[in-house]
Amino acid sequence: MRTIDLRGQELSAAAMLAAVPRAVQARAEALDTAARIVDDVHRRGEESLREQAERFDGVSGHEIRVPAEHLAEALASVDPRVRAALEAAIDRVRRGSAAQVPDSRTTEIGPGARIVQRWQPVDRVGVYIPGGKAALASSVVMNVVPAQVAGVRSIALASPAQSAHAGRIDPTILAAAALLGIDEVYAMGGAGAIGALAWGVDSLGLDPVDVVAGPGNNYVASAKRAVAGIVGTDSEAGATEILIVADADADPVLVAADLISQAEHDEQASAVLVTDSPELAERVAEQVSTLTARTRHSARVQVSLSGPQSAIVLVDDRAMAVAFSNAYAPEHLELHLADADEAAGDFTSAGAVFLGDQTPVSLGDYMAGSNHVLPTGGQARYAPGLGAYTFLRPQQVISYDREALALVREGVVALAEIEGLPAHGEAVEARFTAVS
Repeated sequence: MRTIDLRGQELSAAAMLAAVPRAVQARAEALDTAARIVDDVHRRGEESLREQAERFDGVSGHEIRVPAEHLAEALASVDPRVRAALEAAIDRVRRGSAAQVPDSRTTEIGPGARIVQRWQPVDRVGVYIPGGKAALASSVVMNVVPAQVAGVRSIALASPAQSAHAGRIDPTILAAAALLGIDEVYAMGGAGAIGALAWGVDSLGLDPVDVVAGPGNNYVASAKRAVAGIVGTDSEAGATEILIVADADADPVLVAADLISQAEHDEQASAVLVTDSPELAERVAEQVSTLTARTRHSARVQVSLSGPQSAIVLVDDRAMAVAFSNAYAPEHLELHLADADEAAGDFTSAGAVFLGDQTPVSLGDYMAGSNHVLPTGGQARYAPGLGAYTFLRPQQVISYDREALALVREGVVALAEIEGLPAHGEAVEARFTAVS
C-alpha cells in the first residue's frame, strides 16, 4: 500500500478533497461503457442481454426468466447452516428496516386548514444482486427486506447467469429469493440488467420498475446513473470502500484483516487507513503483507491494495483525521479509537460507521441488522445507504375548508398578481364570486 503523508500541511476543503485516493479513471471509463450497454438493451432488448451473457458470463441458450422450479430446487438443496444464517439475517434486517418507516403526521395550520404528511411506497422495484467474483446471497436480504417493509407490491430480482451452474443464477441467491417469496427472477447481469429493469423487456414479460436498487461493481453503479430520471435509484453502491481511522493503541492485526476483508471483493475495491501514528502505520503495512499472502483471493487483494484507490494516510492529529474522513465520505468507516463512542459524532459523512475493534465491516455485511448497500465514491456526503425509505415517497395531502381559504384569499391574490400569474388568484376568487 502506498503512503500519503499529509502531516504539517494546512489543507483547504478543496485540497483535502484532492488528497483523497480515488480510481477516477476507472470510474470515468465505466460510465461511458455502461451508458452504451444500457442504450443497447433499450433498443434491442432480449437479443442484447443474450449477447452480453455470452460475452461477459460465458453463458448462452439459458432461461433468462427463471422458472419456479429452479427457485424451489435451490431452496430445497441449500445447506441448512446457510439457510439458518439467511433466516437470522432476514429477521435482523427486517427489524432494523422497520425503524425507517415514518409515521403519517397531521399538521393543523389553522382552523379548517390541514396538511397530512404521508409516505407512499413505490409500486414496483427492481433489485440487482451481484454474482461475479462473489455471489452475494446476503444482498438479496439487504435489498428485498427493506422494500417489503416499505410495502412495495411488486419486486423483480436480477443476477448474472453462471457458467458454473449451467446458465442458472447462483443457487444460494435463488434460495434467498425463495425464502423471501420472490418469484420474479431474471438471469441477467451487469449494466445490462440495470437497463432491462429500467426499460422493461417485453419478450421476457419484464415490466419496467419504478426504482432500481442494489450493489455492484463500477459498471453497475454507472448504469444506475445512466437510467436516473427514467427510474429512481438508490445511491451508487459501486466497488466497495473501507476507511479505518486508528490511533496508536489500535491492534495492527485487526486493522490489516479488516482492510483485506473489503479488498477481496474486487480489484477496484478501496482500502484506506488514516492514522496519526507512524508506528501503527508501519505495523499495519507489515501485517497487510503477511495476511494477504495467506488469504484465498491473495492476487485480487494485492491488486486492490496497490491501486491508486488504496493508501495509508498519515495525519497530524485527530482533527485532521476527521477532516480527511469527512472529505472522503467512505462507504464503510471503522473507528479503531480508544474513545470511539465519543468520537463518532465528529465523523459526519459515511455510509455506515462501525465503532470499536469488535465491530468489523464484515458484521454489517451479514448479521448486524443494518444494511450493506451503501453509497460509494464520496456520495455519503449527501446520500444515504439503502433502507425502507429508499422505496417510499413523501406526499403532502392538503385540506382547507371555505373559511380557512377565506383567511388566505387576499394573500394568494396579492402574490399571484406580483408574480404575473393572475389566473392563480382568479381560481381562488371564483370560490367567493357568485356564478351568473
